[in-house]
Amino acid sequence: MIHTKKPKFLQLSFVALLLFAACESSIIQDNPLGQDPIEKQITESKFNLNELEEVTDFSNMRVGEFTGRYLILTKGENLPKNIEKSVADAGGEIVNSYPEIGVAVAISKSSEFLIKARKISSVESVTPDFILQYTKDPDEVNELEGPVAQGEPFDYQSAFFDGFQWAPASIKAPTAWENGYTGDGVRVAIIDGGIHSSHQDLAPNLDMASSISTVPGQPWNFDTGTFWHGTHVAGIVASSGLATVGIAPKATLIGVKSLHNGSGAFEWILNGMLYAATPQSMGGAGAQVINMSLGATIDFRTDWKDKEYRDAIIELQKIFDRVSRYAYQLGVTIIVAAGNDGINLDDNKEFIVIPAQNQHIISVGSTGPTGWQLGESNFTDPAYYTNSGKSGVDIAAPGGTIGLGLIDGNLSNCQLNGTYISLVRACYAFDMVFSTVRGTSNGSYGWAQGTSMAAPAVAGVVALIMESNGGAMKPGQVKTTLFSSASDLGKPGNDEIYGAGFINAAKAVGLD
Repeated sequence: MIHTKKPKFLQLSFVALLLFAACESSIIQDNPLGQDPIEKQITESKFNLNELEEVTDFSNMRVGEFTGRYLILTKGENLPKNIEKSVADAGGEIVNSYPEIGVAVAISKSSEFLIKARKISSVESVTPDFILQYTKDPDEVNELEGPVAQGEPFDYQSAFFDGFQWAPASIKAPTAWENGYTGDGVRVAIIDGGIHSSHQDLAPNLDMASSISTVPGQPWNFDTGTFWHGTHVAGIVASSGLATVGIAPKATLIGVKSLHNGSGAFEWILNGMLYAATPQSMGGAGAQVINMSLGATIDFRTDWKDKEYRDAIIELQKIFDRVSRYAYQLGVTIIVAAGNDGINLDDNKEFIVIPAQNQHIISVGSTGPTGWQLGESNFTDPAYYTNSGKSGVDIAAPGGTIGLGLIDGNLSNCQLNGTYISLVRACYAFDMVFSTVRGTSNGSYGWAQGTSMAAPAVAGVVALIMESNGGAMKPGQVKTTLFSSASDLGKPGNDEIYGAGFINAAKAVGLD
């Protein structure tokens, strides 16, 4: 190992403004900042990236720490035959490779490795991998325990918490269900933290044999706390209808754990995406839809103006583009969260959101009502936290909002009268999205807000679209159907708030 006086932990500035469930996405353009004053502020790196420790224990890594592994992007879409020898000659060792996208992963104890490896003729870049925060659990988890389920799943009108979910009706999902569209047979991968695999509303739809973890030392069905971000997201896509109903309540769910406690290495996400997109016949999950309610916002005005790290982010973007292009070519549609920073990404180019601005993805902004239980039905109003801008938002969907309490200052209580149960909570709580959570049992449910909650609503609608078209569609066809069926809100046509519009499940499957 190489030890230096340089601290391994870097004080980086990550934007995370959302209070409840934060998940962002967006990608860096090859030259995202253009020729503005920030370019002139970029200096040579304060950190010597040649001197990184080899890491074998990933259990206690913190945001900003390097993993001790290097991501090698080659100039071609396939790995050169001599890459292993070339890396060894530079003082490194390849420990993993992704030949389908021309990427290798190496470790090295040599202080000259980075310099030498970057001189390999077939290599485009060599980038140290590091831990980023991609999701954030609610500061306050309002959990409810559902009854032990009886009978067959999916009869949405008999779901125990019928009347608690405003989001499905806001996008006309019940109309699709009533006409037989439930996402049956469509495989949706949830790349996130852990999914509570024994949850009564998720277990009926989970392909446990295909679910994996790309986080070293962690099983796919585990996370920290009692919320479990991936569990809430999975329920929005395909909760089976015992107590809550997903947008595609008969879709097949595949858990891909690439984060732990909301953070992870880029390699873990890269690995998860490739596995999810690869056909089952080739050893992958065979997903037709990938949901990524995750993201990291990079602010180039602060420590990220450091040249070495700025370059690292740009190179990681290129790798991400290769992965998303690989998935696209295999016919996989990728849905990501647009981010919760309240930033117009067209006007604030110093902010980069990964992976919402990447190639071949659909990035989702968030809406929600302000005072649903006070009689409001403004489900399509933009959420106060959602990112915007044509460069970062492709379409909008219900993600919930606590704006009634946080922005308007209304902290009064309301009584929600569901079909089978009534409940008193702060009125703003009911404006969030209600879904499955880890809790303390196999039947726990709770509220959250965020573009993380909006993205899986779109993933669910995509599953309905695919089912209505025989079970398989190219991503371009999916995008055309999804966008053309959306309700055109805001400025006419594609705009910075709603993108193509607000999703409409019924119209997307040829109804309405």
